[in-house]
Amino acid sequence: MFAQWWCRDVLSKTKPSFLRFHTTSMRSISQQVRVRLLPSPRCFFDEPVHVKVDGLSPHQKVGLRSKLRDDKGIIFRASALYSADSKGQVDLCLSPSLGGSYTGVEPMGLFWAMTPETPHSRLLKNNVLGSIMVDVDALHEDTGEILASKTNERQFMTEGMRRIPLGLKNGRIRGTLFLPPGPGPFPGILDVYTLGGGISEVRASLLANKGFVVLALGYYGFQDLPKTMSKNLDLEYFEEAITFLRRQPQVQGPGIGILSISKSGELALSMASFLSGVSATAWINGCNANVMIPLHYKDLVIPPLMPVLENITLTPSSLLNIRDTIPAQTTERNRGSVIPIERSGSRFLFAASEDDMNWNSCLFAQQAAAQLRHHGKENFEVVTYPRAGHFLEVPYMPHYPSGFHAVLGKVVVFGGEAKANHEAQLDLWRRVQEFFRTHLKDSSNTAQKAKARL
Repeated sequence: MFAQWWCRDVLSKTKPSFLRFHTTSMRSISQQVRVRLLPSPRCFFDEPVHVKVDGLSPHQKVGLRSKLRDDKGIIFRASALYSADSKGQVDLCLSPSLGGSYTGVEPMGLFWAMTPETPHSRLLKNNVLGSIMVDVDALHEDTGEILASKTNERQFMTEGMRRIPLGLKNGRIRGTLFLPPGPGPFPGILDVYTLGGGISEVRASLLANKGFVVLALGYYGFQDLPKTMSKNLDLEYFEEAITFLRRQPQVQGPGIGILSISKSGELALSMASFLSGVSATAWINGCNANVMIPLHYKDLVIPPLMPVLENITLTPSSLLNIRDTIPAQTTERNRGSVIPIERSGSRFLFAASEDDMNWNSCLFAQQAAAQLRHHGKENFEVVTYPRAGHFLEVPYMPHYPSGFHAVLGKVVVFGGEAKANHEAQLDLWRRVQEFFRTHLKDSSNTAQKAKARL
């Protein structure tokens, strides 16, 4: 029932912006068999498409295959075996996969179930001005002959959006500002990405498509910033970024939101606790204490928790498991590393994966919630995702269960199952947007009421 509803919903959402996309070529080797991508072969990366294959013989077995090449040249693939219905049609909203990268009725299985040909690779997209092209092929079950093909163009920026790289004229701040079409004002969001350097223009641009001004902020490993994490983290740098974003004429204010993941989670909590102008903070699989690097703000220093490397274990596939390397925060020695979020007036969304193998983010989310409750605060919500791993990205981003760890310099396991991760990403993407719309709008209304009382 869910799959049938999903397909009706997709077909009902034909957007005018699709008509402005460039033409995508279709290759068809068979005049009878065709692959169809509905409502259009062009969409945004976080949107679904309805895949159909027509012109087959009744009950004919057919293989479906998807393929893309990312900005690093790494190829990602998925495949599944289907049986046509009595009319010679395969409809991924109705037809179950009989085997392959996934089984059962999975309308977008050819996308979320992709895996890299190069092990431990993450899908990389640096240039959001260009699209990701996904080839979908229908193949003869016995011979492997390609019967028909179609290309899905998955874009990141809506027409009229402005992408503004920040450089020397913006002071110390480095990153990319995304402005939605129109005069605004729009809610403003500071997007701070994970350990490893750089920024995520993918997440920022897709969020800007939804009507947010988004600043994807770099803090190392980007442009002329230090290539590696410095010995200290300077919170005043992030304060400059918040001030810059709040001063943009398209940002409605008075407060902005912060979107974080992994290591940037503790940075987001620190910004919400020590800096003004933060009204909503989304924390995804982070920590509630400062980890690895001292955090400085004016005369204040928050010491880091240092990982206990002796707690690293090996998985059955000989990958490093670092989940239990963060020491307990409850000891007298470590309490000073806990971020004092009770002093913040921000709303918090804590999202944690139960199979996060990077660290115990569920425990950290529970500790943060308990810390707020202890101080009489209920300005938070917690959501957890069973069988999901550390990296919760935008919808339809392939699962990243293991990869190179920037600090250890070795491959570690990040956890999660592909389907559970996919479902978590769908749910969290919706929640994040609702969270920011609700609480950034509320902060604006609160300011208006305060002015009215003066």
